[in-house]
Amino acid sequence: MSTQPDCLPFVAGMAVALIVSGLMVVALLRARTGLPQDVPNERSLHVAPLPRGGGLAIWAGWLPVALWFSPVADAGAAQWLVPWLALALVSLRDDVRALGVGVRLFVHACAALWFAVALAWPAVAADSWTAAALQAMAVGTVVAWSLNLYNFMDGNDGLAAAMAIAGFSSYGAGAVVTGVPATALFALAVATVPFLAVNFPPSRLIMGDVGAVPLGFLAAAFACTMVAGGRWPAWFPALVFLPFIADATTTLARRALRGERLWRAHRSHYYQRLHRLGAGHRGTLLIYGGWMAGCGLTALACLKWDKGLGWAALGAWCVAGAALFAAIDYHWRIRPDSLR
Repeated sequence: MSTQPDCLPFVAGMAVALIVSGLMVVALLRARTGLPQDVPNERSLHVAPLPRGGGLAIWAGWLPVALWFSPVADAGAAQWLVPWLALALVSLRDDVRALGVGVRLFVHACAALWFAVALAWPAVAADSWTAAALQAMAVGTVVAWSLNLYNFMDGNDGLAAAMAIAGFSSYGAGAVVTGVPATALFALAVATVPFLAVNFPPSRLIMGDVGAVPLGFLAAAFACTMVAGGRWPAWFPALVFLPFIADATTTLARRALRGERLWRAHRSHYYQRLHRLGAGHRGTLLIYGGWMAGCGLTALACLKWDKGLGWAALGAWCVAGAALFAAIDYHWRIRPDSLR
């Protein structure tokens, strides 16, 4: 049985998210000369420095709503708020002045561990130690990878913002379908809209780690909570965020097989190569945006009408993604070396 959000609180939450985020975007643009600058490097797709910190606008709009409405059924605030806050603070510090890889990975691991243990704690209380340990390891791995992959994919104008809007809107609709609170999930998508308006190609402000890393954490944290609680099948969040999961995971695997140093900056993600093949910021956003919309709508359709088709739908969209990657690989191989 599905439930709809209460109309008045829902509208109020959306209004708060949109207005506060919009005002924060305006403030950041006015202060852009004093913001940390993202200077182009070997990983960048930009040719000129851009102010970063746009993620602060997303959090300014979303956090009041998240504290007002529980983001996920059966999850206490401490379960997600403590690791989210730790990630946001260390990511903001890294945006202002770069931290070492070891420091960042340590905080990422601690945040993932905190959330994983909190989620698995009911099994510990029931003396199911083995089940709790296995669940904690699985959840911790998913969370740690998600917060990093989202950061890896934040390189093309509008891409990470579009994934947040498509992904968390799908999460919100999926919560409505399964009859659990959805306001805070929709609010995260709504709070991203003003940022996308200034991050749309050509970008005037970029998200920064303070936006991308906590977004990746929430994408995994909400998914794990809903799956562990039996609210969603595992294929649902995997299909919703498939474009980012597939690109980042495939790229990491390819680099590992080539013996590359995985922590070094690079431009070998499929979205980066698509951009460099001539699609540019807008073309890349259009292609990946279509993939995001297709995955999200398919996931919702299966969740509402036939959950038994979920894994097949995930497989079908994986095949579509593989075809896109194969096309990029082909055109990359025949591209003159001087233009790569």
